[in-house]
Amino acid sequence: MKMSFGRTYPPMYRFIEGIARPLMALYTEPRWSGEDNLPREGGFIAVSNHVTNMDALTFAHFLVAQQIPVKFLAKSELFRIPVVGRMIGAAHQIEVKRGTRDVSSALDQARRALRAGECVGIFPEGTLTRDPDMWPMKAKTGTARLALETGVPVIPVAQWGTQELLERYGAKPKLGINHPVYVSALPAVDLDDLRGQPMTGEIAREAMRRIMADLTAGVAELRGEEPPEHIWDMAIDGDPRPKK
Repeated sequence: MKMSFGRTYPPMYRFIEGIARPLMALYTEPRWSGEDNLPREGGFIAVSNHVTNMDALTFAHFLVAQQIPVKFLAKSELFRIPVVGRMIGAAHQIEVKRGTRDVSSALDQARRALRAGECVGIFPEGTLTRDPDMWPMKAKTGTARLALETGVPVIPVAQWGTQELLERYGAKPKLGINHPVYVSALPAVDLDDLRGQPMTGEIAREAMRRIMADLTAGVAELRGEEPPEHIWDMAIDGDPRPKK
């Protein structure tokens, strides 16, 4: 697959890739599927489930191996890490300052990137899932609104196995090499009947429901399990992590 016009590879992106890909190839054993579902040209949103802090690396590894230099919507805390923050900024990742008015600036950047033909990577849940069994939880509607406003396809990219690389809420990698990581790109979510309609809360919620339903189905296939009927909602179910 050749890189599409509009998908940019800044020099820093190439530098980071040159370091990260060999390490990921050693540390993980990629078990990938669905590569043909990734658009060969034009902008699109890739969404994935979020179990551990390793997910962004395995997500990017999968996409970059297909010559798709994904640009992530990344939390501002990462940009404040010495050296790392400057590197990911130079690689044209998109900073999201959650809980501030600057969130709209990040969405504007994402819109411009998508319309230019870039792939924008998003974890729709906005944080690590709090579901006790690590299933995708309820997501906010920002991803759906971005997709409907720009008209680009949304490709669910399901992952499973990163919990064997890193503790759920930790930062210390587990020992060993060749940990199996399953990643699967699914067909674009069907949003055609919702496009072109006035952007209402109902429309955005329905689009988001479809996106998360398809993503959860992909995770269920990788896990070989049926997802729970109840979708974890932090606003209702809370955060089950022990209080510090």
